Amino acid sequence: MQKLPDRGRRIGLTQIHVAVLLAGGAGLFAKLVPVGSLTLTAGRTVFGSLALLLFAVLTRTSLRLQGGRDLGLVALSGAILALHWFTFFHAIQVSTVAIGLLAFAAFPLFTTLLEPLVFGERLRRREVATALAVTAGLILVVPGFDFGNRMTQGLLWGLLSALTYAVLSLLIRAGSGRYPAVVVSFYQQGFAALCTLPFALTGNDAVPVGVLPYLVLLGVVFTALGQGLVVASLRHLQARTTSVIFGLEPVYGIALAWLLAGEVPAARTLLGGCLICGAVFLASVAPGDSRRRPAARPADQ
Repeated sequence: MQKLPDRGRRIGLTQIHVAVLLAGGAGLFAKLVPVGSLTLTAGRTVFGSLALLLFAVLTRTSLRLQGGRDLGLVALSGAILALHWFTFFHAIQVSTVAIGLLAFAAFPLFTTLLEPLVFGERLRRREVATALAVTAGLILVVPGFDFGNRMTQGLLWGLLSALTYAVLSLLIRAGSGRYPAVVVSFYQQGFAALCTLPFALTGNDAVPVGVLPYLVLLGVVFTALGQGLVVASLRHLQARTTSVIFGLEPVYGIALAWLLAGEVPAARTLLGGCLICGAVFLASVAPGDSRRRPAARPADQ
């Protein structure tokens, strides 16, 4: 008889699966909320940073940074986070939730190519094979590579979102372990809000009063709460386990889009998605040098 996981592990698994569900569901706001991607990004970062600030105050977590270098690092990562979320939402708005999520899921492809350049590490055959499998999956995701096709446009915007996320992951790795996750996330989202809010307020994208609660929901529940659940799950689970489970993000997101937005992905898209998610999953569970594996996937998606 198979032994059931202990209570702590069950709690951790529940927390990380809910966090992944929230991460996958965030993409639906780009389809269900009638505002542009810039306004969605601004709303997400403003209310997300306020929720994280409140959490830090309630838990008496110090938000003091150690120096100007750290301030510059979180400011830069905040700007990149703003670009990442903008391109992510825009990819979904011009195409589908499935295309946006699957294109973003290819971010390990960019990490594989950039990490050896940044940290001077050797590129291994397994990682090259993973990159090739992800590339093949991306080719299958869209029916044809035509710049006039909205699916192709969504794929390209999604790949830009994946690239910015890979850069963000490398920045986090470079400065990991120096501050609690809530501190890093607060500053990242705060600077992302500073980057996007002025453009959102001066743009032509009017925000109906009825949309405001959805922006609060996106920032507080689908962003700040998701971040907190990831951090909480690491008390019971290995970071490697959480990274593997995060591979389910496109699955949850596509399923929610199917149920709530009536988006039924094409068979070709599903096949490409299986290839992408399968390659990322196998790369996550394969044995390797632990120094190449980040402490935890950034919970900003």
